[in-house]
Amino acid sequence: MPELPEVHNFKLYFDAAATGQTIAGVTVHDDFIIRNMPGPAFADALTGRRIEDSLRRGKYLFANLDNGHALLLHFGMTGDLNLYQDEVDRHKFERFALHFADGNTLGFDDPRKFARILYLDDRDAYIAQIKLGPDALDITLAEWMDAVKGRKTTIKGVLLNQSILAGVGNLYADEICYRTRIHPAARVNTLTDEQLQAIHAETVAVMTYGTENAPYYKEYPENWFWHVWREEGKPGPEGVGEVRITKVAGRTTYYVHGWQE
Repeated sequence: MPELPEVHNFKLYFDAAATGQTIAGVTVHDDFIIRNMPGPAFADALTGRRIEDSLRRGKYLFANLDNGHALLLHFGMTGDLNLYQDEVDRHKFERFALHFADGNTLGFDDPRKFARILYLDDRDAYIAQIKLGPDALDITLAEWMDAVKGRKTTIKGVLLNQSILAGVGNLYADEICYRTRIHPAARVNTLTDEQLQAIHAETVAVMTYGTENAPYYKEYPENWFWHVWREEGKPGPEGVGEVRITKVAGRTTYYVHGWQE
């Protein structure tokens, strides 16, 4: 599933394709992923609107419209964007498309239909309603320590909790724990301040590297984080320990037994 760095990449693509564009029309092929209104109403609400800019918060991308409303793009597991002019370039699994006044079309593709698309009258009210926490790139050390200190849940569970910090998913949570040598199932209230500070520092470091290198989630480079170590049975760093798989916070979890404590 696209996480913060991947959605940052989508934001770059969306901004280049859509900022300043007027939506001349909308085609809805399948309104299943449009969660809060029927397809025709969705098309009517967007037609004639100008896209002013966008906001990314964690894994959520909001397109801000000229009437103060917003279009939410949450990509699920297989959501994607495709800018084209010729109909022959439309993708097979396009669910809806924005047709811009300049002749370009921005399609939203989603083979598995896990995306979540909403038309929002009030973006900030929605963010408050779903209790979306501070962005994982922006959360300060003080905010992080205040939010997690004394919790009895696992550190991985905390990293995945979008109300504490927004944007970290399963793969990056494993990476952060790996880099800090902390077992993903370690209870937060058993960790030292230094360990919690290290988790915060590596979260920001991993997210920063990810956004600066703007990965496309279907084509990670060979040296991308988990490609280096995330393989069951592989020896740990410097030959210490062994990569194993377990379940933590309900998610498949990779860690190095004998190296992460």
